[in-house]
Amino acid sequence: MEYIKKLGYIINGGKMSKILLFIILIFTSGFISYSDIYYDISEAFSIFEDPNTGLTILPTLLIPLGGRFEGMGTAFTAMANDSGFIESNPAGSAMLEKDEISLHHHSWIADSNLEGIVYSSRIHNLGFGMAGKFLFLPFTHYGDWAIPVSQGVISETIGILNVSYNFFKNYYFSGLAVGLNVKGAFRHVPEVIYPDQSIAAGMIDMGLLTRFNLLKFFSSRSRNFSIGLAAKNIGIQSGDDPLPMVFSTGIAYSFIKPLTLAIDFNLPFSFNPEQYPAEKWNIAAGIDINITNFVSVQTGFQLKENPHVSLGCAVKMSQFSIVTNYNLDLSGSFNPIDKFSVEVKIRLGHREEIKKQQAVDKLFAQGLKAYANGNYLLALDFWEKTLDLDPTFLIAQKYIDITKKYIELQEEMENKQEDIKEED
Repeated sequence: MEYIKKLGYIINGGKMSKILLFIILIFTSGFISYSDIYYDISEAFSIFEDPNTGLTILPTLLIPLGGRFEGMGTAFTAMANDSGFIESNPAGSAMLEKDEISLHHHSWIADSNLEGIVYSSRIHNLGFGMAGKFLFLPFTHYGDWAIPVSQGVISETIGILNVSYNFFKNYYFSGLAVGLNVKGAFRHVPEVIYPDQSIAAGMIDMGLLTRFNLLKFFSSRSRNFSIGLAAKNIGIQSGDDPLPMVFSTGIAYSFIKPLTLAIDFNLPFSFNPEQYPAEKWNIAAGIDINITNFVSVQTGFQLKENPHVSLGCAVKMSQFSIVTNYNLDLSGSFNPIDKFSVEVKIRLGHREEIKKQQAVDKLFAQGLKAYANGNYLLALDFWEKTLDLDPTFLIAQKYIDITKKYIELQEEMENKQEDIKEED
């Protein structure tokens, strides 16, 4: 491996050579042992070394449950369009299409497991949800002579309550959603393993989310551009170590219908930076590709001291979906069991919302048909009923205004023709 390292320093002489080394390693991996590859990849990313890593408590708050949130490398602040909103952006529940219950299993490192459940619902513009997140870590305490002296299970439990509201929503604008999570956390360390290490914490998350059309090259009523902001894990805790507070902002963009690109900028922060300095900023990027109406794939990358790459697949059926992910970072290995997650989403449906939207669409379509047949008064009647059912369906008002002007113009022309006949 020394000749590759020397080549990198000859070309650029310094930190950037390590990135070049990483690229070279990818293309020469067939001739290099697995351990060497892993070591040199780790060396390549040592330029992102952060001396403040690991100073916060409750790491469960930073481990994704799974789903598309993890599959896109956690670049989900601006998407937040399924159960992953509960960890990425609390404003997302006000824009969800359907009610959901999501069950998560995440096989983490070695024999530790992360389990979770998320419920989300929406009534008109009001979204709400709740979630539970549970980390179990079997642990054995060894004595001075490597003899087991005690054992037990270290656990972390996170409970979340969510509420959000979507303001200014209408036919042309998806609205501005504002959301809040209230969170409680408890870490239990058995006294026989280590005394006085159990802690409790209370936190809040805050988020903003909006969607609109921008440089859109396909036809759809869904918006193709999203912007999200979130501040997470702000709170107080027992004990001295700080919480992993972070500010995230992101965008998501679909320039063609099957493809969505997303990028997040994450900035950890601390209320006491002199004693507990925050970690460095990091960036996450992800891609979501709809291969068919029922199959999509996701991949993502988070660039930080311990970067990770994720690859996922979602299979959508009539009433439920299955999302699987594999996540690799430099703290683990290519073991297919470690860092593998499964999410099962059960869609409950917005029954009243769906019925209302279907009725609105039907009335509007009947108005278009009547207008095309020259029955303008009937068209006006259909569109006025559309607005009575949904006042935010502003395109119906636009067609009403156009039709009324056309009727007035037609009546004016008929009156002039009558005047000309009388003069003759």
